[in-house]
Amino acid sequence: MVSKAPRRILYLLLFLTFLSAKAQDTIVVKPVIDSTLVAITFEDSLPKKKTIWQNLKYDGLNILGGIKYSYLRPLDWQKKDYLTAGGVVLGTAAVFFIDEEANEFFTKQSSDIPKGIRDFGWYFGSPQNNYGITGSVYLFGLLTDNEKVRKTGVLMIASATSAGIIQSISKTVVGRARPSAGKGNHHFQPLANESSYRSFPSGHTILSFTTAYAIGKQFKNPWVKSGIYAVGMIAPVSRLWEGKHWLTDVGLSMALSVAVVDGIDNYLKKEKKYSYANKDKIRWNLNMGMNSIGIIGSF
Repeated sequence: MVSKAPRRILYLLLFLTFLSAKAQDTIVVKPVIDSTLVAITFEDSLPKKKTIWQNLKYDGLNILGGIKYSYLRPLDWQKKDYLTAGGVVLGTAAVFFIDEEANEFFTKQSSDIPKGIRDFGWYFGSPQNNYGITGSVYLFGLLTDNEKVRKTGVLMIASATSAGIIQSISKTVVGRARPSAGKGNHHFQPLANESSYRSFPSGHTILSFTTAYAIGKQFKNPWVKSGIYAVGMIAPVSRLWEGKHWLTDVGLSMALSVAVVDGIDNYLKKEKKYSYANKDKIRWNLNMGMNSIGIIGSF
């Protein structure tokens, strides 16, 4: 038999729990009673599962938000950001003086590189194939309701789109002559509507390394990261082997990829757009004995 005192405590706790449940609709109550112990277990229920269309709309807005953030990010740069940008500019200026020697070195190697590797570099960096990869990653996460994979897909799509728009506009505005044009690395013809004057930046480099860098950020193991980045480097180097770009084109394009991916990734984290790391259900136990009372959370 249960004495009147524990019964009163039980009724009071049930009443308070009922009021909390009505207010939040997230409480499950499981009372257990014996002659010496009163225990009430209640647990946080997970949010209602969203439909595919709801997730698609949510992710689409995050892609647009990420693109917008990447373009506005320079307005909030701090001292360290300007120092980093300055270092990239100085490094590029130094490499500029060896552009022609580097082009000669890489083009001489082209015949020694297996055709399969060179072809992979072209296919991996081409827009239609690259977006096929990024889209497949996102679609897998969407259909399997895997939030981490969805977030990775959002990062890849937003980064590739943001950097891709920049490179498309820059190619025409800058109008740098390709090595194959025979004009040298210092020749520019802005707004020229000719393929031979669309050397900077390298579209294949931006798309391939943006994808590889975004995927690599999802892993902590340095060996895995290095392997993924190595795959992402094939397209940039292949453009040097083919004599389609100068070394400075490729170097600046990779720097742009890193800046865009890091910026959008920081945006998604700062705004807490995805919380897959905190979605485990927590079970709380309120235990009361003759000489003790306590709440225990089980993860």
